[in-house]
Parts: sequence; structure tokens; C-alpha cells
Amino acid sequence: MTGGFEAFWVSTGVVALGEIGDKTQLLALLLAARYRKPVPIILGILVATLANHAAAAALGEWLQSLINPQWLRWGLGLSFLAVAVWMLIPDSVDEGETEGAGRWGVFGVTVVAFFLAEMGDKTQIATVMLAAQFKSLLWVTAGTTLGMMLANVPAVLFGERAVKLVPIQWVHRIAAAVFVVLGVLVLLGVGA
Repeated sequence: MTGGFEAFWVSTGVVALGEIGDKTQLLALLLAARYRKPVPIILGILVATLANHAAAAALGEWLQSLINPQWLRWGLGLSFLAVAVWMLIPDSVDEGETEGAGRWGVFGVTVVAFFLAEMGDKTQIATVMLAAQFKSLLWVTAGTTLGMMLANVPAVLFGERAVKLVPIQWVHRIAAAVFVVLGVLVLLGVGA
């Protein structure tokens, strides 16, 4: 059970830090500014994140079962280091990602926009890697989803004031450092 709690808390922390300043957080800000309906936006983020991260965690567990543990360890370690570098590259959101709500409503637009924006995103890749590392679909999905909500709910509720409290560059640097530590620990076989 300790491994599950470790997977949960590491996943929560990694994604919460990694999400600050990420394009999906910027998308949350844009949706909140455009529609001014926080409840359907927050619920849409939750549903999209659960679906996206459950699929990513399932992929991570599946990859873990296919790949030789030694190769997996090197692949994961190097992937964590690559994500650390990626964390230092600022994200942007395309204007087309927040087009009118139309018949889908604010909830539907948020679910679709968030699910698609998260495809191939840093936090989705991190979810795949965390699930492969911890071999725990449930705890990693729960942790990464909580991390997404911790980063995005304040963005929806408080808008730009929430992301101005700490310079985004520093948050990205801290997140990159966390990924470097995780990568080095995996490469050294700590916890394996």
C-alpha cells in the first residue's frame, strides 16, 4: 500500500508543478475569461483529465509489461530527463482551441478542448512514464488528475491573479529539477 501512496503523491506533485504555465492551464484561463462559468469548466477539466490520464496510465502499464525491465529503466530515466528540458520551453495556446460553445455548451467545449490539448502534452507523457515506473494505473491516474485540478482550478477561479503569484519561469525550473531528480533516481535504480 505504501507504493500506492508514493505513486499518488509523486504523481500529484509532478503534474501540479508541470502544469503551471502549461498550455492546458493557459486554456483554462482562456475558457474562464471567455465563458465566465467556472463550474462547467472545472467539471469539464476533471472529466477530460480522468479520461486522458487513465488512458495514458494504461499505456504506461502496458509498456512496462512489454519491455525488459533494464531497458525500461533506461528509457524512463532518459525520458524524465527529456521532460525536464521540455519543462523549460514555454507553452502557448492556439486561438482556435476556445471557439464558441455552440450546441456543446461550456462543459462539452471544455471536455473536448482539454482532452485534445492534453494529447502529447508534458503531463500526459509524464503520466505514461509514472504509470510505467510505479506500475499503478489507479494511483497514478488519481494523482495526476489531482495535480491537474490543483493547477487548473485556481486558474479558472482566480484567473491571471493565480498565475502571477510566483513567476512561471521559477515554477518551470522547479518542475524541471523534479524531473531531473526522478530521472537520475530511475537511472540509478533507486526504488526498483
